[in-house]
Amino acid sequence: MAVKSKTIYVCEQCGYESGKWYGKCPQCGSWNTLQEQIRQTAPSSRKGLGGGPAPGGENPAVYGGSFVQPKKLASITADDKERYHTGLSELDRVLGGGIVRGSLILVGGDPGIGKSTLMLQICQHLGQKYSILYVSGEESERQIKLRANRLKVDTDSLSLVSLTDMEAVTALIESTAPQIVIVDSIQTMTSSAFSSGAGSITQVRECTQMLIHTAKTSDIPIFLIGHVNKDGAIAGPKVLEHMVDAVLYFEGDKQLSFRILRAVKNRYGSTNEIGVFEMGEEGLEEVDNPSKMLLAERPANVSGTCVFCMMEGTRPILAEVQALVCKTGFGNPRRMSTGFDSNRLNLILAVLEKRGGLFFGNIDAYINVVGGLEMDEPAADLPIGAAVISAYINRPIPEDLFAFGEIGLAGEFRSVTHGRSRVLEAQRLGFSRCILPMTEKKKLEKETDIHLQLYGVANLGDLLRLLRPKES
Repeated sequence: MAVKSKTIYVCEQCGYESGKWYGKCPQCGSWNTLQEQIRQTAPSSRKGLGGGPAPGGENPAVYGGSFVQPKKLASITADDKERYHTGLSELDRVLGGGIVRGSLILVGGDPGIGKSTLMLQICQHLGQKYSILYVSGEESERQIKLRANRLKVDTDSLSLVSLTDMEAVTALIESTAPQIVIVDSIQTMTSSAFSSGAGSITQVRECTQMLIHTAKTSDIPIFLIGHVNKDGAIAGPKVLEHMVDAVLYFEGDKQLSFRILRAVKNRYGSTNEIGVFEMGEEGLEEVDNPSKMLLAERPANVSGTCVFCMMEGTRPILAEVQALVCKTGFGNPRRMSTGFDSNRLNLILAVLEKRGGLFFGNIDAYINVVGGLEMDEPAADLPIGAAVISAYINRPIPEDLFAFGEIGLAGEFRSVTHGRSRVLEAQRLGFSRCILPMTEKKKLEKETDIHLQLYGVANLGDLLRLLRPKES
C-alpha cells in the first residue's frame, strides 16, 4: 500500500496548520513560528464509521484491529473510593480526593519550582501499595537515584527508565503493566512517525494522544510534567491542556520557600482548591496552616502593617500587608508594589488624597505582601488603604485586628464574597477585631458562631476616624 507524503507548515505557538509558509501566523499573529513538517498518510483499505459498509456487507466498529462494543451505563462501575492517595493531603485536596484510575494529570510550573521533586516524593507513599514506572527524558537513572537519596525515597516498587521514544515508552508500559506512570517531561518525548523535533506542538500533541490511549485502555493513571514558556503558560499552549484530565500549576518564587499548587482544570474534582507547600532541605513539606506560618514573624507595634484574609479558591489565608511612605527626594514620587497590582495602588492613593485629605504629591509609597503571595482580588483594597494610612500617620494597627473590603472611587467601601469564611478563619487564629464594609457587617451580625468585634465602615471617613489618634 503506497504511503503518501505531504509537506505542511505548523505554528509552534498555536498549532495552526497551512499548506504554505507565512511569516506571520494567521491565527495567533506570532512571527516566524511556522515550521516545515512532512506528514505521511496511508490510504485506508476500508471505510470507517459512517463511511459505508465494510467488505462482506458488515459495518463493525473497529479500532486497532479489535471489535469495539459499547457498554450500558448501568453496567459500568465507578467507585470514588478507588482513588489512590498520594500521602500528601495537600496534593490529594487539589486532585479532588486522590488519583483517579485511568486519568492523565499534567503538572506544570517554572523550572526549578519543584515539579520533579513532588512527583518523586509521592512515590515513597504510593510504592507501599502500587507499582510505579518513572520515565525520564531529561535525567539518567543515576541522576534520579541521587535525587531519591536526598529525598529519602527507597521504595522497591519504583522502577526508573531513561527514554525519549514514545513508541518504546508505550510498549514498556504495556509489557510491565505498572499501576502508576510518571513521564518527566512530555516536551522531551518524540514519536518516530513525525519528522519534527522534540518539544514541537506536533510531537507534544501526538505523544500525549498516545499516552491518553494507554491510560484509558489500561486503566493506569499517568502524570505528565510540562515545561512552561516565557509567558508562563505550559509549552504547547492550550492544545495540551485540553487533552488531559487535570492540569496542576506550581506557583511561587524560586527564591522563597512557599509553593502553591493550584488546579486550573480537573474533571474529577473542584478547581477552587489549592495546596500549600514549603521547600526544605529534604524536599517539599506540607503546610497545614499557612496563615499561622505567614504571620509568625509579624512585627509588633510597628506602623504600616495590616492583616488581610485572602481567598485562594475556597480556602481563606491570612497574610500580612506592609506599607511604607516617606518624603520623596526626586521631582516625581515613586510607587512600588510587590504582590499587588501597581495600577490598583495608584487608584487607592488617589482616593485617599481626594476623599481622605491625605497628600501624596511629594511622598513615595511602597507596598509589600509578605511571603511572596499575590493579591489580585478587590477585597485587598481596604487593608492596603489601612496600611498606607497607618504608615502616613505613624500609628500602629492593633495586632488582633484584620480587614477586608473593596474601595470605590467615591471613597465608599463595598462588600465582597466569602465574608463569613474570612471572619471564621481569623477568629480561629485568635483575632478579635475586624474592619469590614458596613453592608457586610449587617450580614455577619446575624451569624451565631461569629464572636469577633466587627467595625463597619461605610466610607473613607469612617476608616480614618478608626485609625487616627483621638484629639486630646
